[in-house]
Amino acid sequence: MATIVKGILGGFSGKVGTVVGANWRGKDIIRSRPKPSKKPPTDKQVIQQLKFKMAVTFLQPLKSIQSLYFGTERGAKSRVNIAVSYTIGEAMEVTDNVPELVYNKVLITKGDLAGFQNATLNNEAGGTFALAWEDNSIQGNAQDTDLVNLVCYCPETDTFELFLLLATRSELTATVTLPEVYVGKVVHTWAYFNSETQDKACNSPYMGEFAVL
Repeated sequence: MATIVKGILGGFSGKVGTVVGANWRGKDIIRSRPKPSKKPPTDKQVIQQLKFKMAVTFLQPLKSIQSLYFGTERGAKSRVNIAVSYTIGEAMEVTDNVPELVYNKVLITKGDLAGFQNATLNNEAGGTFALAWEDNSIQGNAQDTDLVNLVCYCPETDTFELFLLLATRSELTATVTLPEVYVGKVVHTWAYFNSETQDKACNSPYMGEFAVL
């Protein structure tokens, strides 16, 4: 059964015969009902399905960030969709038909804001990380009010820790402390700037892999 959502001349949601109606990103669309395939998927199709599932699952905790700061929306393709496509195409490799993430190619944000100059991340006792960078607030579209963020991911626990709006570009340092549960575990780290107006971000550099002290 379908539901008419905007009166008799409007779009509809649901199934009518062999067609399906839906609203996608504010647009009413109609498509044919897919026919179930009796053919088993090829190895290539299985790998692609695994890659897609891995990318979507991995990026899910970053959705609120990437919906603001990953590329530019193109038609019906959202920034989150673009992030998934990038991760599948650029940040994965397949070994023995098993896809794996290549963490140093992962991007948390993708944009044209000026990035870091000579950024370093030091691992200290007690789960503390100290991020430092040089002042480049007069270069390109950089502003001294741009805000610094650090993202940590632990494969063992499959969890992210997001440290947002830590400092401004002009402050040159920021320090974070991971929860004690991460001590002794490996984490992958990325940093990024976003503008104070939250409409721009830089490409997020990979800051390294660390065993938390």
